[in-house]
Parts: sequence; structure tokens; C-alpha cells
Amino acid sequence: MAIPLEHTLIFSGVLFALGFLGLLTRRNLIFIFLSLEVMLNAVAYAFVAVSSYFGHASGQIMFLIILSMAAAEVAVGLALVLQFERRFKTLDIDVAHHMKG
Repeated sequence: MAIPLEHTLIFSGVLFALGFLGLLTRRNLIFIFLSLEVMLNAVAYAFVAVSSYFGHASGQIMFLIILSMAAAEVAVGLALVLQFERRFKTLDIDVAHHMKG
């Protein structure tokens, strides 16, 4: 039994909306990066679902590109979190205005 394309796209849209909501409402840097990851996974899931529906491999290729971009984001995010914690002793994003200059 196959899951209809509409259901997978609705699920992907809900995941993306939850990630976007988390991005807008959270102040902690780690939660912001987690919300970005949820948004990227939602888009990747939509690509895979549509490509599977139409029988093309292009969605899986886009998934691999999104996966590699997410890995790069994690590496940069970890460096940013460590530097932020070392300088300001907090992960609250409101303190970021001190990083100018």
C-alpha cells in the first residue's frame, strides 16, 4: 500500500512550518540550528516523495545535496556555538549584537 503524494506533501509542509515556527520563536542558538535542520529535512522529504511518485532519481540526488549542505551547516554551527559559549557564557541569541566589529 503506497502513501498518497498529497499526504507526504502535507506532512512535509507541516514539518517545514514547525521548523520555521521554531526558528522564529526560539532564542537559544542550538534550538535555532535544530529548527533549520527540521526545515531542511522537510524539503528533502518532499523531494524524495515527488521523485518517487514520478519515478525519477532527481529527488534522491537533491536529497544527497541537501544532506551534504546540512552536514556543512552542522560543522559551522558547532564552531559558532562553541565560540559563542566561550565569549558570552550563554547561548542566548540576543547577545549576538556584541559581536560587531
